[in-house]
Amino acid sequence: MDFERIRQAAEAYRQDMVRFLRDMIAIPSESCEEEGVVRRIARELEKLGYDKVEFDKLGNVIGWLGEGEKIIAIDSHVDTVGVGNRANWEADPYEGYETDTIIYGRGGSDQEGGMAAAAYGGRIMKDLGLIPAGYKIMVVGSVQEEDCDGMCWQSIVNEYFKGPEDAREKIEFVISTEPTDGGIYRGHRGRMEIRVDVHGVSCHGSAPERGDNAIHKMAEILLNVRDLNENDAGEDKEIKGLVKMLDPKYNPGYFEDARFLGRGTCTTSQIFYSSPSRCAVADSCSISIDRRMTAGETYKSCLKEIEELPAVKKYAKDVKVSMYMYDRPSWTGHVYETEAFFPTWINKENAPHVQALAEAHRALWGEKRLWADEQAREKREGRPLTDKWTFSTNGVSIQGRYGIPCVGFGPGAESQAHAPNEITWKQDLVVCAALYAAVPMLYKPGDKSESATSFRQELTGNDIR
Repeated sequence: MDFERIRQAAEAYRQDMVRFLRDMIAIPSESCEEEGVVRRIARELEKLGYDKVEFDKLGNVIGWLGEGEKIIAIDSHVDTVGVGNRANWEADPYEGYETDTIIYGRGGSDQEGGMAAAAYGGRIMKDLGLIPAGYKIMVVGSVQEEDCDGMCWQSIVNEYFKGPEDAREKIEFVISTEPTDGGIYRGHRGRMEIRVDVHGVSCHGSAPERGDNAIHKMAEILLNVRDLNENDAGEDKEIKGLVKMLDPKYNPGYFEDARFLGRGTCTTSQIFYSSPSRCAVADSCSISIDRRMTAGETYKSCLKEIEELPAVKKYAKDVKVSMYMYDRPSWTGHVYETEAFFPTWINKENAPHVQALAEAHRALWGEKRLWADEQAREKREGRPLTDKWTFSTNGVSIQGRYGIPCVGFGPGAESQAHAPNEITWKQDLVVCAALYAAVPMLYKPGDKSESATSFRQELTGNDIR
């Protein structure tokens, strides 16, 4: 394979990728409102000569190259979060601007930059004849990831394909283009959205002893949740902290994977209450808990930890612990209801799809992470080329739920995600497009073992397709 020619082709498309990304940034595309941006993506894929461009039931845009039966997919979610407080932005987050090295605007790193690089990576494959015999390339602009990571791929697997077995049979692996700070990422922690409801009895605020204050009971639970996150795992602790899963004593099967992925965390993210008035005792209080899960933790163990907190047990008859469900309609109006459970996943470093990216990077760009300026260098220098994400991606469904091998390499930086004054780097677009183009010819399916993963969580058994 002529790697110099691939590098030159990616460089030749630099300005086209910049223009395309700036066009996407200029179209507000929060979750469930992506129609404008996916239609813009479809036009670009058609212009680039993709063999087929289509929308699925949920509104994901899919571009196809090649004619084989086996699929190598490249996924980019194209919805963004909102802009938050506009005063925190130095320039218009949608109009944006560019310099010689960076592109400014909402979605540049998280993660429409990945879509730009993927689209042109596919074009380079077509230009240079880099699609292996028997394969086709599936480039996906997926929707609603910011609202419900992986739900878009649940729909793809079950409503575009004929279910998990069919998808696993056809899709060899998926490259996620989420930002990786110049690294190749082989997994990340999972997460759950947990709800705790506390029941109380209202009464007049002038005689609070007549009622049962739900907020006061919840206050005790909140302190327990904090302790679960912050405590160590010492024998003297009634509530042993989540750091315990890094210890072989508590996590004998998976502590090494947990140390790679990082410990689990929990934090209270929302609080709600009901009360007849400001001069009454509150009769209900509820909280949302954002729970990040490492290897060895399961949805059952996470729910049980909350149920066994001292304050939850103390008020057990008035407390309900549950998991959220998600059912917002997509921009097409289609609803795919699912549970707010996003499984942990991790690949073995020697898995062939991980090694294909590593080999492509070594051949094209060398052994170390690349950076375009000093701001990027601060985040990348000295970190291993093969690593993991801190946050969550569509990989929770692709590999965590369905066991379709997944690996990440994408332009931009995790630190730019959801932040004001978001930027991404032009050079990252070139680097990623070249790597995507080189990977299919370097993939060695004969090196597959029985499982690409070190850890995947068991699913809940709920009737989620």
